[in-house]
Amino acid sequence: MKRSDFLKIGGMAALSPFIAKASGGNGPISVDTVLMGRLIRANDDQAALLMKSIEKDKLRFSRLIAYNIATLAAAYSAKDSVYYHHKAVVEKLDILVKFLAAAQSEDGTVNAGNLESPPDTAFLIEILGPAASIMRRDHSSDLQEVQQELKQIMLRAGEGLVTGGVHTPNHRWVISAALAQINHLYPNRKYLDRINDWLGEGVFTDADGHYPERSGIYSGVENAALITIARLTGKAYLYQAIRKNLSMYAYYIEANGDLVGNDSRRQDQYEFAAKPATTLYLSYRYMAIHDQDKHFSAIARMLETTDSFNKDILSRALFNFLEDAILQQQLPAATPLPDRYEKLFSTSHLLRIKDNNTSVTLFGGVDWPLIIASGRSNSPDFFSYRKGNAILKYMRLSSGFFSMGYFYSDGLKKEGNSYVLRKKLEIPYYQPLPGENRKTDGNYELSPSIDGRFWNKMDFSKRPASNVKTLETIVRLTENKGVVQLEFQVKGMQGVPLTIEMCFKEGGALTGLQAADVNGNFFLEQGIGEYRNGKDLIKFGPGTVSHKGVTHLEGERYSTHFGTLRTPGEHVYITGTTPFKHILIFS
Repeated sequence: MKRSDFLKIGGMAALSPFIAKASGGNGPISVDTVLMGRLIRANDDQAALLMKSIEKDKLRFSRLIAYNIATLAAAYSAKDSVYYHHKAVVEKLDILVKFLAAAQSEDGTVNAGNLESPPDTAFLIEILGPAASIMRRDHSSDLQEVQQELKQIMLRAGEGLVTGGVHTPNHRWVISAALAQINHLYPNRKYLDRINDWLGEGVFTDADGHYPERSGIYSGVENAALITIARLTGKAYLYQAIRKNLSMYAYYIEANGDLVGNDSRRQDQYEFAAKPATTLYLSYRYMAIHDQDKHFSAIARMLETTDSFNKDILSRALFNFLEDAILQQQLPAATPLPDRYEKLFSTSHLLRIKDNNTSVTLFGGVDWPLIIASGRSNSPDFFSYRKGNAILKYMRLSSGFFSMGYFYSDGLKKEGNSYVLRKKLEIPYYQPLPGENRKTDGNYELSPSIDGRFWNKMDFSKRPASNVKTLETIVRLTENKGVVQLEFQVKGMQGVPLTIEMCFKEGGALTGLQAADVNGNFFLEQGIGEYRNGKDLIKFGPGTVSHKGVTHLEGERYSTHFGTLRTPGEHVYITGTTPFKHILIFS
């Protein structure tokens, strides 16, 4: 069958080896032939690059090796691929598989960032398992040697995974999903026993639907892993956690496919480390078809229109569709996505408001005590505002109050028709230690100060505090049909310099501001500023400026280690001095 003929008539014959499995022998299913055609063409483009670049002794080990194997396996086995049953593809697969085998340690694990890492090995198997399944269904005699080599890799990996440990919550399910893949191909009770051992800990979601890491990136990882476990081991109860998580994340997806991450406990809590919502696409698609869920179908269709869909799905996911043919089916009819919602997530203190093409995020849920570490929520980005392509990526508020740096709210509460962020800081000075706690050699415990700013060998918890200075910050948000009013009130110690920092998406145009300084900073001294990107416009103000000290805003937690949280973008500042009251309007 010619490629052009496939695209004209829909390609049912080209996909027939995989259709039978999906339908369970109960008759044909309705295949999304347009999407499958796009996937095959995009996969062929990637395969063409690999056919040129893969050479012995010129490979570097990373998870990409597994993706390359899966890409070529899909190209070889998809009947409408230009590489269908090309022996040259098998030669490249052989190079990759032998290289991967050489990278395995004695216990079957690999070094991929972490050393002899069971979780990183599991991430590889999650990709290699589908590739091995695709090749098994192909029945080509040319693949026998590669299949045997891949089997030995997976069996060795399985030995490491049935005994190996984890670092983070999502690793438990990734390892279990990898074992499910291995057991599906090469059944052994020990794989199922280990899966059950991990699942015995329970799959946690909070009241809103977050997994423990509260991360869009790792929700994508966990949903994919749990789907694999559920479908390959028959544990259908796992779908409930997936449904709950995906229902929540429907409110976290921006119109352009960006994924809100303010409340994450991992790297995506900072916008420069976030991933697009296409990380959730396969999960939305699978559950939409599995459950015939019209809402999930609408989200999947929306994600197919985003810029990242080509890179994240079309160019690298054909093997997923060929291995799990439910993904090939047509999505069910979709219900329209809402034009308006207002949703407060109480477990992470995150507010999301959407009004047509305007979206608002307000966040007040960092983990206390505030510790800068993976696994803790510590982002100072408390507000963002979007109108189409005009994007205020984030707003932060910093004070020169004893180098405490950025404002972090102690929760988010609804009061009347407004939402309020609030935090009261109390900074003491310390008195001499009581006599019973003194040591003649002066060797006191290394401990944190009461305010958490620093550590020293001062045994702070046993010292009386005095001369306590306070600073209370209140931010009140009121929204009406996409127009937002932010009311700032900072009181307590007088004469404290304050800085409101706004970072707009790079590439837009700012007007109504003082010209940027040598560091690329803009100041809104008075009146209304405008930010335009294409046909979309954000108006914001009025401005005020009492000082122009806008460096080291992060505070001592970062500056003592020469760190910064400044990101790319157009930075605009409004400044003041306590006592401070100011109202900003965004429209």
